[in-house]
This record gives sequence, structure tokens and C-alpha cells, in this order.
Amino acid sequence: MTTDQLHARQITITGRVQGVGFRPFVSCLAQTLHLSGWVRNNAGQIDIWVQGPTTKLDQFEQQLIAKAPPLAQPNSPSSKSVVPVDLDCFTIIASIAGTATDAHIPPDYFICDDCLSEMHDKNQRRYRYPFINCTQCGPRYSIIKAMPYDRPNTSMAEFPLCPECLIEYENPLDRRFHAQPLACPTCGPTLNFRQGGITDINDNTVALTATVAALKAGLIVAVKGVGGYHLLCSAVSETAVSKLRLRKNRQLKPLALMLPWSGHDGLDYVRHYTEASPLEREKLTDPIRPIVLVKKRINTNLAESIAPGIDELGIMLPYSPLHHLLLEKYSGPLIATSANLSGEPVITEQTDAEIHLTDIADAFLHHNRPIVRHADDSIFRATGGIMQPIRMGRGTAPLEFELPFNLAKPLLAVGGHIKNTVALAWNNRVVISPHIGNLGSPRSQQIFEKTIAELTELYGLTLEDCVCDAHPDYASSRWAKHSGFNIHKVFHHHAHASALVAEHNISDTLLVFTWDGTGYGKEGSFWGGEGFLGSPGNWQRVSSFRPFRLPGGEKTAKEPWRSALALCWELGDDWPECPVEASLLKQAWQKHINSPLSSSVGRLFDAAAALTGLVQYSDFEGHAAMWLETTGRTPKKAGINLPLYHDANGLWLSEWQPLIAMLKNNQLTIPERSHCFHASLALALVQQAKQVQKDRFFSGVGLTGGVFQNRLLTDYVCSLLKKEGFKVYLPEKIPGNDAGLSFGQLIEVGSQLTNL
Repeated sequence: MTTDQLHARQITITGRVQGVGFRPFVSCLAQTLHLSGWVRNNAGQIDIWVQGPTTKLDQFEQQLIAKAPPLAQPNSPSSKSVVPVDLDCFTIIASIAGTATDAHIPPDYFICDDCLSEMHDKNQRRYRYPFINCTQCGPRYSIIKAMPYDRPNTSMAEFPLCPECLIEYENPLDRRFHAQPLACPTCGPTLNFRQGGITDINDNTVALTATVAALKAGLIVAVKGVGGYHLLCSAVSETAVSKLRLRKNRQLKPLALMLPWSGHDGLDYVRHYTEASPLEREKLTDPIRPIVLVKKRINTNLAESIAPGIDELGIMLPYSPLHHLLLEKYSGPLIATSANLSGEPVITEQTDAEIHLTDIADAFLHHNRPIVRHADDSIFRATGGIMQPIRMGRGTAPLEFELPFNLAKPLLAVGGHIKNTVALAWNNRVVISPHIGNLGSPRSQQIFEKTIAELTELYGLTLEDCVCDAHPDYASSRWAKHSGFNIHKVFHHHAHASALVAEHNISDTLLVFTWDGTGYGKEGSFWGGEGFLGSPGNWQRVSSFRPFRLPGGEKTAKEPWRSALALCWELGDDWPECPVEASLLKQAWQKHINSPLSSSVGRLFDAAAALTGLVQYSDFEGHAAMWLETTGRTPKKAGINLPLYHDANGLWLSEWQPLIAMLKNNQLTIPERSHCFHASLALALVQQAKQVQKDRFFSGVGLTGGVFQNRLLTDYVCSLLKKEGFKVYLPEKIPGNDAGLSFGQLIEVGSQLTNL
């Protein structure tokens, strides 16, 4: 090619372009078009130098985006003309550290179809190898120690590539070209099966066989996966499930199931055990392979104790090669619950597993690929016609968003107390951590602090400012207070509302209903049934429910009978069916001792479950509401139009009084009372929206907070709102529960700071 025909361009691509096979893709594309140059990692971006005819360069740039690897999420390339140099081929050159703030950390991926097929091919050297992967699949977030994403910066650095793997790694035409987690039986991680009374097994095939034999014998096995350990046991054995519940001290909380991949679409077992909708089946086979809550079929051989009192199952399909091999050989459904102590993050270390799970697990299946950071399974539920996230974890986190503003300096948000996540923002970017959990234990707080330190280090940020919940007794708020940072406090429900608005990138005024258990409100009250009008940084509370005092304060969250008594006492009534003698409690309540005012819809759900006799003591968060929802699906009972009145502060308040007589009415069945309760709350919300609309303009209605994870209520509300002509917004990427608080806190404070 003559000099006048040769042109050169320097191209930079940002976005999710690391850990997805982007450099090998660029190299192959350039070679296909007979272009010369190079590509390299530069922290979180890809740098490209490419030379050739102008028409070929134009084609190259267009295909960089149009034909990008399936897991990549590249931004539009930045390109400039440069002076050609003497190059005769296209190569991948050494990465440079660059600026860490530009990094985009990929989540962990499921096993791709190519690797799954290869794993089942007896003629392949990775036949039945439990750590098979390529550029399009395998661990990412859980093995990364630093950026750029190169093998030396991962926990795979301690597994030097064998000659055969090295050939694949260096071959531009191989799908494992620069696959950083690359491994095989010769040079990669191995399994280790341990069970008391027998010699440790370090052979992959024999360890898998021993694990399956233990499961078939009714034992509980702790298995190390991608982001942590699972506790596995038979899902058809009441004895095994009951043993797991007893040992884990988990009496009633539903347990997740993993079903074998079977059939042309992998869903044969899903169809056999559930009534999953097309939307739910699609989510089950999504690349993130989350847990999906689906309606269970009746009269199957599953143990009834898997999910007592509810008609749904938490189902997931195998996502790692190890899980595929185990489920194939076992040929049946397995309980696959996170191996942790209640409310804590999942266990990731072998030593911790054997210390903390020794009284739970009968055997262990370890492997020697270190997990750098934990990642619980993500959870989704179909609500309001969409798949709503319940928990962010493996496959979804770290989750990134572009902010609607530019920050002058980095900002950390530490979230709430339960379902905790943290979020880190700088410039116009925000990164949200995976699920951390309940901060009520020392280990959870250690992981909380570790996550903050790791994210800050990974992105090379120096922090001066921190956002926390206004509740002074949250562990995250206490940590913020003693962090030495400049502290910004945000009301719990303002954060909920701001998260929803920012997720949908709404700039107009919105009416957002934030219904949940409780959150700190003004003057020390506990909000939880609020309607806010406005936008991030500028919310006006316009509607709520008649407040009532919670006897015992936050104890009411675990003892629904307290909320039932509160409502009865507010009306001057008694409740003879109360399971405890409460005369002293009533005296304290009358004197307003440890009895804060609340407008919580979540506590109304608790009261309804208690008054109908369903649940008096909560075994897990959301217990009362979940059982009430299940009971209320049929038969249908028309809702009550609750009175709506204007209080002295200008708030529109719904009066819950008519619900109490209905809930105590034994002439109605429990299902009838439950359905009427749900329908009445839906009618109340729509009535509030219509009343606010008479005086104020808003472009749509948002629904967020843990209460709107209730499918029966949310479906009813969405239907009614749409009939009235309202546009409805629901959480789709960020959980509407407290897992979304950290994101909302950043949006709320960032909006205030950038509007000063």
C-alpha cells in the first residue's frame, strides 16, 4: 500500500469493554479487514491504533459497536486521525495502568453455550472440567484484585498456564484469546471433597461423584461456587430440608432451589415444578441466571417445608460449570441456599466455611480458586408486569449508572441497615455494590467496611464526603459519623423516591409513593406510607396514612401483634385474641414511652396478618406480608373506600379505621379479608393520587419501597392507575427495597450539591 493510501486513527472506547473479550474481538476484526495496528487495555478503557484505507477504517469503526461481543456494553468510540507509522500486522500489546477512575468492572458471567458443549464432549481435554470458561463466560468481579483486568491482577495469577492453554491464550483466532480466567485440568483450579471419617478427595471427577452420593444419601453439603458457598441438600426429602432448617435456625423463611438444565431450552424441570410465566422463564435463562420467584405447581414431590405458607418458589438454573455437572449427575432438584449466618453476607473462604458451617454441613466441596469478593445470587420477581429486582448480586453487580449531573468531588453513600449496599460516585458515574446484608452482626460490618475500601481502591478515589440515612441508630449511619468524612443525611423515603426517578431519568415533577416497613421521618416519626411530589433534592410530602403509635418501637417489625394492638388501641378498642398479656405495654403506650408515631403501610400489613390470625411473630423480614399476600389471591372481595381527609399540615391522609372491623370479622374467611385489605389499600393510593392531581401537576406516578414488591397489591394499583390515565413507574434495575437506598442517597445529595 502506498503512503498516500495509508491512513491511521487513534480510537478510544469506554464502557464495559474489559472482561468481555473486547481486545480479542478488536484484533480479529482488524485482521479480517487486513488492517495493521494494535489494541491495549488502559485501566477501564480500550486504546486502539489502526491503519489502512479510509473505507476500511470507516468499516472498522462501525463494526466496533455493531458487532461487539454479546457481553460488552461499549460507548461510542472517540476517534482522531494520526500520522501512520511503520506497522505490518495487528497485535494486542501490554496493558497500561492508566487512570483507575475510568475502569468498568464486569460482573461474573454464566457458562456460555460453547463452553457447555465443549464440557460435554469426551474428545475435548476440558471434558467435565468444572472450571471451563472463555472470553464470553466465567468469573470476573469475584476474582479481580486490581485494574486493568489482566490475569496478573486476578486470583488466577497463582495458576500459571500450561503450554496448551498458553497457545490458546495467544492465538488471535481462538475464543480463549486473552481469556483471563483461562484454565484446564492440567493447570487450573481443582476440587476438594471433605467429609468426616473419610480421606480428602482431590480428584475433580471423584470429588463430584462423592458430592452427589452424599446428597443422595440425604446429607447437607457446603459447596463453594463463584461468589461464595451454597448449602445444598435434597429438595424432595422432608427429612433433609427439616434438618437444614433446624441446623441453620431458619424455621420458615423460604429456601431457594436449583433445578437441572434439561430440554431444548433448559426449562423442563422448571415447567414440571412451577407455573412460570413467559416473562419469568425468560428471566431464568437470562445471562445473569438469577433466582426468580415463580408460582409452584401443586402435587409435586417437592418437600412442603421449602416455602411454608406461600405459593411461590425461588428458582434458579445452574450458571457455573460446577453447578451444571452436579445437577446433571444428581438429576433432580436441590436446595441451594446461601451458606451464611442469618442476615450476613455469603461465606467465601474455606477456613470460615469449616468454622462457621461445621454444625450445619455434613460435608464440604471446596475448590482452590480464591474468591476475592463475595457475590450473593441476584433475585427477581414479576410485579406490575415487569421483572423487579429484589436483590443485586452475582451477574448484576457491581451495577453502574450515569448520573444526571457532574460531581465536583467523589461521594460515598452507605445505604441503610438491612439489605445494605453501598454506592460510590464521581464525575457523572455511580457504582453500586452487590448485596451486603443486614448490618446487625460484626461480620456484616466487616464486609461493609471491606467493600467500601475495595471499591475506593479499585477506582483510585480519595473520599471526603459521605451520605447516610437520617436514622441515627443505623450501623451505616454510626459508621459515617465516625468516618471523619463530611456527612450529608438523607431521609429514608426521599432516597427511595430519588432512586426511582434517577433510574428512569425523569426530569419532570413526579408523584412517588414510598411504602415500606419504617424509615426515619421528620421529628423522629417513622414514615412508611408516604406520597412525595417533586424531584430529587426537592421533595414535598403530600399524602400519607393516619399515624398511629408503635408499642415497643422497632420491636413491632418482628412481632405483628404489636401493630394489631396499636390500631385497636388508637380506636379505643381491645383485641381479646392478642397472644400476650399486654396491660403494662398499654400503659407505656398511653404515656408515649418507646411508642413513636408511624404512618407505615408495612406495619398495617403486619396488623392485618395478626388480626386475621395468620402471623403473630415474624420469622423473617416480610413474613407477615408474604403470607397475607398468598392467602389473599382468591377469592376476590371488593375493597373498602377509605376516607381521605386533609390534616392541619396540608397532608392528605387515608383513614385505616374501616379496615379494623373488617379484619376482625370472623364471618368473612381469611382469604376474603386479606383480598379486601389489599384492594382497599390500592383504592386508597389511587384516591390520593387523584386528590393531589386536582391541585398540582405531575407527569406520572412512581411506586417504590418494599411494600410494592407485593405482586397482588402492585398489580391492582397499576391497573387502577392506568385506568385513570396515569403513567406508572416501577423499579426495573435498582431494587425498590432498602438495597436501592445507597443509590437514592447519592441522587438526593448530588442533586442538592449541583443545584447550589
